[in-house]
Amino acid sequence: MPILPDHQMHDWDLTPRQAVALQRELAARVERSDRIADVRHIAGVDIGFEQHGEVTRAAVVVLEWPSLAVVEELVVQTPTRMPYIPGLLSFREIPAALQAFAQLQSDVDLIMVDGHGVAHPRRLGVAAHLGLWLDRPSLGVAKKRLTGQHGEVENQRGAYTPLRDGDEVLGVVMRSRQSVKPVFVSPGHRLSVDTATQWALACLGRYKLPEPTRLADRLASRR
Repeated sequence: MPILPDHQMHDWDLTPRQAVALQRELAARVERSDRIADVRHIAGVDIGFEQHGEVTRAAVVVLEWPSLAVVEELVVQTPTRMPYIPGLLSFREIPAALQAFAQLQSDVDLIMVDGHGVAHPRRLGVAAHLGLWLDRPSLGVAKKRLTGQHGEVENQRGAYTPLRDGDEVLGVVMRSRQSVKPVFVSPGHRLSVDTATQWALACLGRYKLPEPTRLADRLASRR
C-alpha cells in the first residue's frame, strides 16, 4: 500500500537558484504543530550514495509500534539527479526515497529520517521535505549540527537541551547514550519539537541512533 500522493509536488530538475527559492516556498507549508493519529508503523529512512556519488541509495525499514519489530525493509538504488550542494541535499536524496515508499506494502504513520527536519538554514531539511511530500508526520535525527546553537548536554542517556536560532527553537540536542556524542533531533512535518523529541526518546534502544534509523542504516550497509 504505497503512501505516495497521486500528484507531483514539484519537479526535481532544478538549478540551485530555483531549488533555494522552492525551499523557501515549501518551508512555509511545513506544519510545525502536531497532526498525528495513532501510530502503528514507523518508517526509518537512511539515504546515501554509491559509485562516487553517481548512484543514490535509499534504505527504508518499517517497524511495528510499540514492539519495534521489523515488518518490512527495502533498498532502492537510482541514478543521482543533483550534484552535492550544501543546503540542498534533500533535492539530491529524496527521489530515491520516494521510489522506495512507492514500493512499500505497509502503510506508514510516522517517518524518522537520518538527517535534519526544520533544523536547516531555510527550515527544509530532508525530513521536512520528505514529510511534506508524503503528507506524513516526520522527524529528523542527524549526527551533526547544520544550523543553530545549543548549550551543553548532560552526560546521561535521554538528556537533551534546546537547539535554537535566536528565539526560535528548531529542535533538541539529545544524548542518546552516555559518554557518546549527542544527536540532533528536529521535527519535519506535522510534529512539534516536543512530540518529535518524545518519539526519538521512545525509539531509543541500546545504540546511539533510535531504532528506526539505526536499522535503516544497517540495512543500507548490508547492501
